[in-house]
Amino acid sequence: QEPDPEVDAMFRTIVEVQADLGEVACNHLIISFTRSADDVAAAYELARRVDPTLPRRLDVVCLFETAAELERASQILDEVIALPPVRARLRVNGNRLEVMVGYSDSAKEAGVLAASLALYDAQRSIAAWGRRRGLTLTVFHGRGGALGRGGGPTARAIKAQPPGSVDGRFKVTEQGEVAFARYGDPDVAWHHLEQLARAVAASPDERAPDPAEEFAPEIAAMRDASALAWRSLVGTPGFARCFTAATPIRQIATMPIASRPVSRAATVDDLDALRAIPWVFSWAQARVNLPGWYGLGAGLGSVARRPRGLARLRRMRRDWPFFAVLLENAEMSLAKADRGLATRYLERGKRPDIAAAIMQEWDQAERMVLAISGNEALLGDRPSLRGAIDLRAPYIDALSFLQLRFMDDKRATRLVQATIGGIAAGLQNTG
Repeated sequence: QEPDPEVDAMFRTIVEVQADLGEVACNHLIISFTRSADDVAAAYELARRVDPTLPRRLDVVCLFETAAELERASQILDEVIALPPVRARLRVNGNRLEVMVGYSDSAKEAGVLAASLALYDAQRSIAAWGRRRGLTLTVFHGRGGALGRGGGPTARAIKAQPPGSVDGRFKVTEQGEVAFARYGDPDVAWHHLEQLARAVAASPDERAPDPAEEFAPEIAAMRDASALAWRSLVGTPGFARCFTAATPIRQIATMPIASRPVSRAATVDDLDALRAIPWVFSWAQARVNLPGWYGLGAGLGSVARRPRGLARLRRMRRDWPFFAVLLENAEMSLAKADRGLATRYLERGKRPDIAAAIMQEWDQAERMVLAISGNEALLGDRPSLRGAIDLRAPYIDALSFLQLRFMDDKRATRLVQATIGGIAAGLQNTG
C-alpha cells in the first residue's frame, strides 16, 4: 500500500506512548470490519514500516461486526493465528488472544433481535474454537450505551453470555454518558466494578449446559423472521430520504459531540455509510427508538403462531438468561419511545407507508413483550423505573415539540442543537 500520513502518524503515536509509559500502555490495535486474515497482516506490515520492531510489541485485534464475518469468525481466526507476527505474539504473551465482537453495526445490518442471536452464537463458536486451540481467549464486547447498540445493565449481560465464553475474563467498551454515570462518582464506580467482578466470577463455565440448545428451532425462526422484517423496512426505496427528513440527523451532524464524522461518506443520506451511533441517536431524538426493538415483533410472532409457541417463549424467558435480558432491554426501549411524538416526526418523512410499517411492528413488538412477560403495561414489574421515565416525560416532550417546530429553520440551528442535548439528557440516551 502507498504510505498514508494519518496511518503512519497513528503508529508513531503507539511507538511514542510505549516509549514513555511502557508497552502495556498501548499495545492493542483493533481492526474494524475485519473480513480476513489479510486485514491483520496488512496492519502488521504498516506497523513494520514505521518501526521494524513494533509488530513484536503489538496485538492486532479482529473486530467482527457483520453477520457474514460473525458466522465465519472461527475460520478467519484460524488463518489469523497462522500469520508469523501473530504466532510470535502468542509465544510472547502466553497464548493469550483477544477477539472483539461489535454490537452496533451488526444491529444496524440485521436488526437488534437477529444481531443479538448471531452474536450469541458467534461468542459460543469463538469460545469453543479458543479451547480447541489451547488459547486463553478474551472476548471484547463493543457495546454502546444505547439499547440499540447492545446497551443495558452490564452485569446482567455478563451472566447471560454463553457458558464458557467469559471464563474469568470480560472486556467491554463503556463510553459517553454511560461512562460518566458509572464512573463519575468514586462510590458509584466501586459499586459498579464490584458488580462486574461478581458477575464475571459467577459466569457459567464450559461444563454448564447451554440453555439455548433446547430452543434451537425457535431461535432459527426468530432470527430469520426478524432479519427479514428489518431488511424489508430499511431496504424500502426512499427509506433513507424518509429517515433524514423525519429525524434531526442533519443537525446532529453539525454538532461537535463525536470523535468521528457521523458518516463514512460525504452525505448522511447513505445509510450504509452512516455510523451506528448517530443512526441510533437520531431515532431516539425522534422518539421512535427504532433500532432498539424493530423486528422483535416479527421474530417473536413467528414462534408465537406455532402450537404452544407462546408457552415456549415464556419458558425461553424463564430458562435462558440471555433471552430474558434481551427482552428487558427491548421493553425499556419501547417504554422510552412515545407514539404521539413519533407519529409527528414520521409525518415529516412524507412516507405514510413506511410510517405505517413502523407502527404496525411497534404494536406487534409491544403486544408480544407483554404476552410473554404477563404484564399489563411496559415495565409493569419495574415500577420505580417506570415512574422515573414518566416523571421526566413532560419535560422531554416539551423539548421534542420545540425541536419539531424549528427543525427546518436554518436560523434556529443552535436552538435545535440545544433541544438535542436536552432530550438526550432526559432520555439518558445519546447512542
